[in-house]
Amino acid sequence: MNRPCVGMRKGGRSAAYIFGVWCTIAILSGLAALVGNVALAGTSPEMIAASTAVAAGAILAMLADTIPPEAFETAHEYAGPITVAGFLCAFLPATLGS
Repeated sequence: MNRPCVGMRKGGRSAAYIFGVWCTIAILSGLAALVGNVALAGTSPEMIAASTAVAAGAILAMLADTIPPEAFETAHEYAGPITVAGFLCAFLPATLGS
């Protein structure tokens, strides 16, 4: 499995550099969430739903680009159904609870 940290280590990056990159990502993500919360305050539920759908699609696309090629090496023809099942396990409780 080729995790980003492993790739950075193989690329000669130090543990401090890798930790710094991930901390920066976490901080910037938090700031982006804060800015989005303030900027979208009072926005219609439809606009919030559309923004959330775009963000979810981006994350799903990123996962589909990264994980299935590695999963296919071991799970072969089951990689697609397993990915869909994982998505549904995350999606259904959120939609059924609202």
